[in-house]
Amino acid sequence: MPDAHPFSTSPVLLGGENRSGTTLLSVVLDSHPDLVVGPEITFLEPQNLGPHILDAADLLAARLHCITGITESVAQSFFNPFWYDGVHFVVQCLRFGLELDDLRELVTKVMGETSNDIRSFADRCRLINEIGEFRRARTGARRWGMKLQREIIQIDTYARLWPRAHFVHIVRDGRDLAASHLKTVPDWGYRTVTEAARGWLEVVSRPYRVAPPDRYLEVRYEDLVSQPRSTLARILDHLDLLWDEALLRHAEHEHTLFERPYGHPSAESAGKPLHGGRLARYAEDLTRAQILEFEQIAGSELARLGYCRSRPRQSKRER
Repeated sequence: MPDAHPFSTSPVLLGGENRSGTTLLSVVLDSHPDLVVGPEITFLEPQNLGPHILDAADLLAARLHCITGITESVAQSFFNPFWYDGVHFVVQCLRFGLELDDLRELVTKVMGETSNDIRSFADRCRLINEIGEFRRARTGARRWGMKLQREIIQIDTYARLWPRAHFVHIVRDGRDLAASHLKTVPDWGYRTVTEAARGWLEVVSRPYRVAPPDRYLEVRYEDLVSQPRSTLARILDHLDLLWDEALLRHAEHEHTLFERPYGHPSAESAGKPLHGGRLARYAEDLTRAQILEFEQIAGSELARLGYCRSRPRQSKRER
């Protein structure tokens, strides 16, 4: 992955396992007047970000009405599977606040500057950087941000390419994450506790070991929703930004994701005020055997992150 020409911009890159609160955090930070933070853009999967994306944008333009008011998965069923990744990329750019013509212009610009179809990792990141800078300039924000999601695993690579970026990694009790996957998103999430534990472990165990320590911050989802002021103050200090009360009232502000959810699975819940919700939901949603299975696989990282192991339930005879 070439990184000979690092970017001079200073994005805020958010990461975390799916169902860890990354969307909520992105929307909360987007409330700050100096930040424009978008949802994830999956930019490694389309075959290229050049001609393929231009064609996908044209294809979507003719059917844009299809993704209004229905889920993205249903909308994309209108398209040949060959176009899935490309259409998905375009939809994600729309969620970030771009118009189709904006995207076409940026793609064409990067194709001209690189003299290729935007296939390499560095060139793909170059387009993402252009998209972020476009949104920053359009909104008047000081910095742009975006979700890397599980790509936070490769934080060292992204840190070299963006030497002025700051990373915020939001983690969530992996047992709650497993319960959320199994109960809330069974159609696309982890199907078993074993899968969830191994996936969660993969995301939380590497980044803090290889990240530039002065540019990496790890926060817990539980602290964000139960102690929002102090947790967000830590994040803003990390980003060298002044406190703004708007962060505690994110649901009252306009966000592109709310205007153009296009089936985003977390858009609705991210639009609610910060609240503890069902913390430690795993105690009710998982069986004792499932909890022990998760702790056997990922117990060391649960402990490092301050999550206590569960205690065996007492039988009636023991009470």
